[in-house]
Amino acid sequence: MALSGNLEAQRRRAALVELANEPQGLMIEAAAERFGVSSMTIRRDLLELEAEGRVRRVRGGATAPPRARPFDARLAMRASAKRTIAEKALRLVPDSGTIALDASTTISTLASVVGPRTALSAYTNSFESFQLLLPVEGVTAVLSGGTAEPTTGSLVGPLARRSMRSVYFDVFFSSADALDIADGTSEVSIEEAELKQDMAENAATTVVCVDSSKLQRRSVARALERDDISVIITELEPDDDRLAPYREFAEVY
Repeated sequence: MALSGNLEAQRRRAALVELANEPQGLMIEAAAERFGVSSMTIRRDLLELEAEGRVRRVRGGATAPPRARPFDARLAMRASAKRTIAEKALRLVPDSGTIALDASTTISTLASVVGPRTALSAYTNSFESFQLLLPVEGVTAVLSGGTAEPTTGSLVGPLARRSMRSVYFDVFFSSADALDIADGTSEVSIEEAELKQDMAENAATTVVCVDSSKLQRRSVARALERDDISVIITELEPDDDRLAPYREFAEVY
């Protein structure tokens, strides 16, 4: 009986992982009804699965755990929203001065639409953004040193952090894996989060560019506190009700 019960639990947990990986995630009550067990049993299953890194518990259920995805795969996701965000953010790119760009695909989309400037220095830990800005007239593109993160391709680590700490920025353009109303932004890795903290600390203005799927979420590593954020840009209209809580601490475009 114990062996049979253990096998049944393993099969149930495997099925829970599959449900959590669906776009809508899983809800505890629905899962309990589906598998004919108590809600407490599903909660215990999810606790074990989260400890194994196979799901991420959220209020009332679970979703797939945050994972770093390759640059090309991320670039294709919500591409239309990223273009809208880039067009909005472009008006905040100065004609001269110094800016910082993180290694996200959203900010890379912004880099792709930057036109000629008078005397703009653009520092980035993204090889893609560096390449896009290199031929732009009046823009001096500067690539940070660092260690290439194997999945995302961004440059991170002590050398990248040291280079970003040595420069003061007029504007820092950052995306995020998640943007929570209370806790600010978070990332899939501590290395990414630490580097963004360094860039924000040296920036007069920090602009967070995220599509609406990132709102009211938390990822793995805390990055920017809400007090660090000056402007939030999404693909939504600025008066959209979903943005109301964010207008309490930042300008919303």
